[in-house]
Amino acid sequence: MGNQLSIWALIIEASLLVQLVMLSLVLASVATWVFIFERRKVFRLAYRRFSGFEERFWSGMDLSQLYRQINANPDADNAGEHIFRAGFKEFSRLRQQQVTDPDSIMAGCQRAMRVAVTKELEKLDQRLPFLATVGSTSPYIGLFGTVWGIMNSFRGLATVPQVTLATVAPGIAEALIATAMGLFAAIPAVIAYNRFSARADKLISNYETFAEEFASILHRQAHMVGTQNRKREATA
Repeated sequence: MGNQLSIWALIIEASLLVQLVMLSLVLASVATWVFIFERRKVFRLAYRRFSGFEERFWSGMDLSQLYRQINANPDADNAGEHIFRAGFKEFSRLRQQQVTDPDSIMAGCQRAMRVAVTKELEKLDQRLPFLATVGSTSPYIGLFGTVWGIMNSFRGLATVPQVTLATVAPGIAEALIATAMGLFAAIPAVIAYNRFSARADKLISNYETFAEEFASILHRQAHMVGTQNRKREATA
């Protein structure tokens, strides 16, 4: 009886539909763990690189020099560099176009940095919809396999003259494996989705805070440029 009720034997003896349900849940579980480790690496690197960029930014280095260094050796995975480069590039472009109104300059810079932050959010949110889908649907897929397995089990019992525990147990156990697999796939996916969503929100909050602080610096520089231009016009 021990051999008959082994998990592997029950899976082999399950109906084709239940086996397909189990296979889909196993594949979803494997993909979930692959994405969990991939997202974990992405978030860890994002925190580290953004912290490193902030140290460079607040070290007192001239912004023009920092911009040249970043353009000379860009880091494709550094969100701080992307936001800084978007804002400073727009700032420099508007100054070259002789735009002297500080509010117009700041509107352009803030718009460019918002676009950069949105792109970083899209990068952080990759794979999360898949985790949410697995977490929300896997229990129902497993339950479907369980219900189907129990239906087949009871249909088989209709041909048995005497129903005993030995005849009922294998079919019920076979059906419940699908539910167990559904939970096994769903629980890590839900935990990972909640954790990564919280970390993404925290990172985006850090990006937006940096963008606001950088915008304040650019705003002061824009006012200085406007004041200098007005002085030159007054003395001309």
